[in-house]
Amino acid sequence: MTRAVAADGLAARVDELASLRAQAGRRFFEDEAERIARLCHRMAERFARGGRLVALGASPQARSDVRHVAVEFVHPVIVGKRALPAIGLAGEGGGLRAQFDLVAEPDDIAIAFGGETFGDESAGGAVAAGDETAAALSLARERGCLTVGFGVSGAEWGFEPAVEDPFVRQELDETLYHVLWELVHVFFEHRGLLEGREARRTHDTGKSSFLYPFLGEQEQDLEAIVEDVRGSVLMKSSEATALRTQTLEDGRDGLLAAAAALRSAFENGGKLLALGNGGSATDAIDAVADFRSAPQGWQPRRALDLTEDASILTAIANDVGVEAIFGRQVIAYGRPGDALLALSTSGNSLNVIEALAEGRRGGLVTIAMIGYDGGRIAADGLADHVIVTRSEHIPRIQEAQASAYHVLRELVELSSAA
Repeated sequence: MTRAVAADGLAARVDELASLRAQAGRRFFEDEAERIARLCHRMAERFARGGRLVALGASPQARSDVRHVAVEFVHPVIVGKRALPAIGLAGEGGGLRAQFDLVAEPDDIAIAFGGETFGDESAGGAVAAGDETAAALSLARERGCLTVGFGVSGAEWGFEPAVEDPFVRQELDETLYHVLWELVHVFFEHRGLLEGREARRTHDTGKSSFLYPFLGEQEQDLEAIVEDVRGSVLMKSSEATALRTQTLEDGRDGLLAAAAALRSAFENGGKLLALGNGGSATDAIDAVADFRSAPQGWQPRRALDLTEDASILTAIANDVGVEAIFGRQVIAYGRPGDALLALSTSGNSLNVIEALAEGRRGGLVTIAMIGYDGGRIAADGLADHVIVTRSEHIPRIQEAQASAYHVLRELVELSSAA
């Protein structure tokens, strides 16, 4: 059972968690930057040959990463980045090995996410998520796929941050796959560095020159490009660390107040509803998984993911409008005394704003985690508790928001008996 912590101790714990993340991020990316750069090159070769990214994960938390990495590659949020083929295979589709066997082709890239044991052990239904994922990864290697592993054994390119906190490990994994997605594009600009492609005599960096000046270098000089990409990995990871720290330090009071409100809701029989669009939808998946079955073994909490049911989402979007996809669910499932967690990188998404409005009308506690300057949600005070991540770079915003809701989850548990 988790021991309650006094209010001043909770504030200190937020600072401690911010420092832990900063130290772990610096250490991990300094150690792995060159390997990450070389992996970007290998992934670009696979995509150039027509390969796809196939993401794999069986645990509740891994499912959110599977969905997140797939949507980032298929629907790029940075102007000028090409869409790349990706698919996610998670536990709800059955055995991962069987699913992968039907989908995978030799030029594909398999990215696998490990996980904790989950399921009802008393009924004999517990599944070792890591073992299930490793089995699919083994098949991927047999088939000739490029294999990447996050906390799961058997991959050619394995990554596992040396930190005990499972939330911090997952956050660093998210930054890593965001960086892979951002920097794999560099190698598409250098045909001569991709297996089976011929170099061009001239190279026009065009509008990308101010972002990645090394795009204008000689295409045959792989080591020079790898070194520049390594530097870019370190730069991006440093930005991620700084934004996590800003979000947690500036949002400390908001997180403490939101945790107290959530604790009260749970102790009085209430539940949490979570929502978001795109990558923020996958964060809602993760937040709900953490409240229902935290890898630390904390008490399960009642939580619903309003992004989960595709039939409900598409029915409302088709027959009523996208703006209503969450608000109607808040009306259906929300009760006075419940809580609503809304995730948005802009703070301006109409369906998120409508859901918050319905939440307030229904007597729910409303919590919003948003980026940029907070958008309409912050400016108009549309949520009871607002945590702002002050950036305009969507991947970095999402990474910092993951830290925020992970810290919120811990604060709820630490203060549960206060």
